Amino acid sequence: MSVPSAMNEATLSTAGPNEVLTLFGPRDQHVRKLRRLFGVDITHRAGKIRVAGEEAGVGAAMRTLERLRLLCRKKGSLSLGDIETIAAEEGAKIEDGRPPTPRAEAINLQNAGRKIAPRTPGQARYVEAIREHDLTIATGPAGCGKTYLAVATAVEALRAESIRKIVLVRPAVEAGESLGFLPGDLRAKLNPYLRPLLDALGEMVDFDQARALMEQDVIEIVPLAYMRGRTLNDAFIILDEAQNTTVAQMKMFLTRMGERSKMVVSGDATQLDLPRGVRSGLHDAVYRLGNIKGIAQVRLSAADIVRHRLVQRIVEAYEGQEEESATSTNAKSSDASPKNSDSETTPEE
Repeated sequence: MSVPSAMNEATLSTAGPNEVLTLFGPRDQHVRKLRRLFGVDITHRAGKIRVAGEEAGVGAAMRTLERLRLLCRKKGSLSLGDIETIAAEEGAKIEDGRPPTPRAEAINLQNAGRKIAPRTPGQARYVEAIREHDLTIATGPAGCGKTYLAVATAVEALRAESIRKIVLVRPAVEAGESLGFLPGDLRAKLNPYLRPLLDALGEMVDFDQARALMEQDVIEIVPLAYMRGRTLNDAFIILDEAQNTTVAQMKMFLTRMGERSKMVVSGDATQLDLPRGVRSGLHDAVYRLGNIKGIAQVRLSAADIVRHRLVQRIVEAYEGQEEESATSTNAKSSDASPKNSDSETTPEE
């Protein structure tokens, strides 16, 4: 590394074009991020990476590139999580105020064209909890990866042959409106309820392969009601939309776990579609199972949302409105209740 000159320039030698390609990332996305984070210009010529800009930015960018070069030589690859985390440690402020993406181990789907890794610290905790515990209960808003990461981890376990089958489960509860009579056989009737699980699976397994695995009963997608009476050994079982289970249904589901199996229960407490007055099985399980050793509970938040950037703001807007409504309701209740004023004690006096 050369010492930055008065022009606030520095250069970094590389081992060759392959190392440069890894450092710069697909379509230069790594280097574009570094340019934005540090406000510098980064170019490559004749085996050297040149950084130019203000003195503080050049120094931080050079330290980041040096660390990334060492990590690249150790791992053989780099992710955007590596870029963000090391840049943040060198003083960069991550865009939109989001915490740096964790350098968590990617989920191995044994597919060179597809890498899935946690993109927030909360998601990293979620994946680690699934890997380290036989039962994981995850709650959080829409878009934070509860279903997606659980399905990816299940596919990883199947391909590593640590389990023999994947069972994806969802309660057949309509979201606030009746769909009425649905034509077709049982699979056609249930398809609208199970579509989100199929969508997640379709991003990780080729269509033909997924269909073959389902025909062989290696991957099973079933409504919650069809779980009664079963015992599942050597299986990875995922219950999606768990907030729409009753307490009895949740107990039934949890007791299906057999030997050498894993379970993931996920749901969003704010999207409850049960009839009024019916207690959610997810709420009950979070409270009832909180102190049992071996059960992990992960609470994801709006900061873990990785869908379109507007989704996080939409969730925050609705949560803020719900808090205002709750405060208003409490205030009205307080105004309507009898007060311990002097006027109440006057008759006794």
